[in-house]
Amino acid sequence: MIEPATGKKRKLFLLISIVVNVGVLGFYKYFNFISENFNLLLVSSRTGPIPMLDFILPIGLSFHTFQAMSYTIEVYRGHQKAERHFGIYALYVMFYPQMVAGPIERPQHILPQLHRLNKVNDSKFISGILLMATGLFKKMVIADRLGLYVDPVFSHPHSHSALELLLATYFFAFQIYCDFSGYTDIAIGAALVLGVELMKNFNMPYLATNLAEFWKRWHISLSTWFRDYLYIPLGGNRGPFYYTCFNLLVVFLISGLWHGANWKYLVWGLLHGFLLIGYQVLKKLRIEVKGYRFLKWLLTFNLVCLAWIFFRADSVGDAWFILKKISSAGGLTYTAGHIMDLREIGFCIILMLGLVAGEWCLRKSGGYPNSKKIIITLLLLITCYFLGIFNETQFIYFQF
Repeated sequence: MIEPATGKKRKLFLLISIVVNVGVLGFYKYFNFISENFNLLLVSSRTGPIPMLDFILPIGLSFHTFQAMSYTIEVYRGHQKAERHFGIYALYVMFYPQMVAGPIERPQHILPQLHRLNKVNDSKFISGILLMATGLFKKMVIADRLGLYVDPVFSHPHSHSALELLLATYFFAFQIYCDFSGYTDIAIGAALVLGVELMKNFNMPYLATNLAEFWKRWHISLSTWFRDYLYIPLGGNRGPFYYTCFNLLVVFLISGLWHGANWKYLVWGLLHGFLLIGYQVLKKLRIEVKGYRFLKWLLTFNLVCLAWIFFRADSVGDAWFILKKISSAGGLTYTAGHIMDLREIGFCIILMLGLVAGEWCLRKSGGYPNSKKIIITLLLLITCYFLGIFNETQFIYFQF
């Protein structure tokens, strides 16, 4: 209906589509959050509470809702023709490898691939299997191993020292990266085996030297989605500087809310928004430390890690407690064997450093021939078998 329409009618159809999509997402994901917070206000004014609903969140709702919205917006803008085949449209919205946790694709990239016959290609098939093995390694060997330390510490932050909390903070940064990028590798690899190419979603984000660069490297499909469909339509960096600051705060506020119906995600989003505004202020004042790339990387990495505390903590209160305890002068002790012994912690650190080095070498190598890919795949699978953590830990982003 959008495609042939013009003027106000065209905008009306788009608006209906967006309202329906956001409405379904809002009902399932945020109804109880809104009700809970209204109840707090209503109870304080001695009014009856709003009932909470008990329902199951549809699988991959946030991701395939944004993918569906991308389709109608692109049709509205004239960048994509309306899809007349319902089966192909449904496959685009809920393509099984990426349905649960992305990457969030654009219709002009995926729909043409779904319309043509994708013949089996040896190179793509082997590359896809290698990516899947890489994702399994990141998830089972690194992320789930780090989770054995991270989860108990963040569940009971008051029982741990500042050093233990600091170590858990850094471990979580790599846990969520290996967990999420591991899923993405599996999704891209599974699609590639079928001959479908999905977009790259991570580009070594922890090597960024400023926060703007970090968000160009982390969860690229979501970052570009917010840029193209929210930040730029709001005005982007056009107009007065305070408009740019306002637009950044809106985007990161909604980004935080998209991640979950909890105040801690809102704080995490706003924190990144204010940090980016600070970076933009420094750029506008032309204050930049030239050289010292290592120091800029170190500052960026630590700011991202500290922001992750709000993302991972069970509540905003716990996050503030962890931040205060980490910043305190005392408590820099570690109880050996409390959660992990020092050998296991050392092994985790070696795995994290090995991951960074391996990704760096792979990017510099420009790819390997199929024979080497097969050998690397087998080595990764063997490593997963002997060193993997088989505790059925769910992917972190499945909850979103």
